[in-house]
Amino acid sequence: MSAKFQGVIPPIPTILHKDGRLDEKGMGNLIDFLIESKVDGLFFLGTGGEFSQMTAELRKAVTEFAIQYVNGRVPVLIGTGTPSTLETISLSMHAKEAGADGIVVINPYYWQLTEENLFQHYADIAEAIDLPILLYNFPGLTGQDLSPEFVLKLVKAHPNIAGIKETVESVGHTREMILTVKSFKEDFAVLSGYDDHLLNTLSVGGDGAIPLTANFIPELTVGLYQSFKEGNYGKAIELHKKLAPFPLLYKLDSPFVNVAKEAIRMRGIEISTDVLAPARPLSAEKKEQIQRCMDTVLNQAIPLSN
Repeated sequence: MSAKFQGVIPPIPTILHKDGRLDEKGMGNLIDFLIESKVDGLFFLGTGGEFSQMTAELRKAVTEFAIQYVNGRVPVLIGTGTPSTLETISLSMHAKEAGADGIVVINPYYWQLTEENLFQHYADIAEAIDLPILLYNFPGLTGQDLSPEFVLKLVKAHPNIAGIKETVESVGHTREMILTVKSFKEDFAVLSGYDDHLLNTLSVGGDGAIPLTANFIPELTVGLYQSFKEGNYGKAIELHKKLAPFPLLYKLDSPFVNVAKEAIRMRGIEISTDVLAPARPLSAEKKEQIQRCMDTVLNQAIPLSN
C-alpha cells in the first residue's frame, strides 16, 4: 500500500508585496510553473513559506488563496503548527474548512516539552481535526527531535497521523523512522526535508521529499523521483550528483527564504522577492553567486527538455 503523500512536494515560498501583503499574481505564477513541472503536491506555510513571521490572518489568507488557486490540480498541504496547541487547532480547522488535503504540524518551538506533553499536544490536534496530519521534524530549529519510537506511539494511537517531513541531517534517523513506523503502518509517508537526501530516503523505503530547490529546478528532484520509480537508478544517481551542490546556496544567508525567491526569479518566473523582516533583501554580491549557480545548472547540469 503506497503512501497518500509521496514524490516531490515543494515547500512554497510565500510571494509578498513590499508591505507584507500576499502577492496573488506572483503566487499564481509560481504555482502554475510547479504544476506544469509535474510535482506531486504543494506544501504552503512551511519554513520557506515564512509562516513563523506571519500573523494568523496572513496565514489564513495564504491558505485560502493557495487552495482556491490550485483548485484540485495537485494535493495541497498546509502548515498549521505554532507553539500553542489551541492556535494550532484553530489554524488546522481553518485549513480543513478551506479544503486542504492535509496539514503539516511542526512541534512547538521555544519551550522544551516532556514527551508526555508533546504527545498530548499532537493527540489533541489529531482528535480535533479529521484530516491527514504530517508531522514536521526539524530539531535544528525546534530544539526537540521527534524520535521514531515517539512517532510510532503517536501513529498507533491516531490513525490520521499519516506521515512525517524529516528535516534531519542524519540519514540513519530517517532510515530508522522508515523501518520503525512503516513496519506498523505501511502507507505512513516518510519525506525528506533536505533536497540532497531524496535519493537516500527513497533507497531505504521512503516516499519522497519536500525540497526547496524544486521551486526553481524541479527537473532535478522530479526527474530523480521518476527515474527511481522507473528503476532507472543510473539516471537517478546522475541527477542526485547534479542536485548535491544546491543546498550550499542556503548558506548564503540566514534565514534563506530570500535566496529561494531570488533563484525563482532568476529562473524566469515573475515574482516579487520581498521577504518579511527580520529576513532582509540579499546584497548584489550574493545575488551574483546565485546567478552563477543557476547559470551553471541551466546551461549544463540539466537538459530542460527531459
